[in-house]
Amino acid sequence: MATEPVEKTAPEDAVPPTGQGQPLVHFDRVVKRYGDHVVLDQLDFAVRRGEHVTLIGPSGSGKTTILRLLMTLEKVSDGVIWVDGKPLSHMRTANGGLKPAGEKQLRESRKKIGMVFQQFNLFPNMKVLQNITEAPVNVLGVEREEAETRARELLELVGLADKIDAHPSQLSGGQQQRVAIARALAMRPEILLLDEVTSALDPELVAGVLDLLREIASTTNITMLCVTHEMSFARDVSDQVLMFDSGRIVETGSPEKIFSAPENERTRAFLSAVL
Repeated sequence: MATEPVEKTAPEDAVPPTGQGQPLVHFDRVVKRYGDHVVLDQLDFAVRRGEHVTLIGPSGSGKTTILRLLMTLEKVSDGVIWVDGKPLSHMRTANGGLKPAGEKQLRESRKKIGMVFQQFNLFPNMKVLQNITEAPVNVLGVEREEAETRARELLELVGLADKIDAHPSQLSGGQQQRVAIARALAMRPEILLLDEVTSALDPELVAGVLDLLREIASTTNITMLCVTHEMSFARDVSDQVLMFDSGRIVETGSPEKIFSAPENERTRAFLSAVL
């Protein structure tokens, strides 16, 4: 009986980055397409452990897709994403090649990565405490008492210790986003992904959430990948800024270089429009 061919999703010469300088995250010739539409085009970039990287660029340039691929919410079309020297969404074959990973490996891969979305995505039927403890208990197998202790510490960090028994509907948008940040941190991720986390907030609530993220960036060693249109925030927290356009990186550098002396005309045009 004929079988359908397996889609080739990894280059035959794909090898993990090695050595002391091994990046924590490495996109290796990653392509993402929907039908004939290419969203990410042969993407290559690396993020070091503890580094804060901000992705900027116009809407539709592929930034959020990068975060969704890291969360394994989407699958790569070609190429490999390496996390800590291991393929994120692939697994080794008997002959040493790579094939798409099964769901068990994908679940394991996700444990290293936390994400805060544009929309808060809290469970409306659960109180704040349970929203934060549900995943550590049921995904990581943390004892509930330990998870609740950690949740209380995180609520103290985000300034919501008095909201532990509230439901999401009783919180403002800014408070809900703070709970979402606490929920992501409760999983003790090595990598924190932030996808336009202030875009759904009223303007007067934005500053408080950004100040919280600045504090997390300055007081922890967590690796951060951030998609944002808040350029002052990007300048403050980033070690590296990547400018995207049409699924490609058109310029990369330090915040000082990108925001004060961009070399690429597309970067200059984008920044003049948003600053």
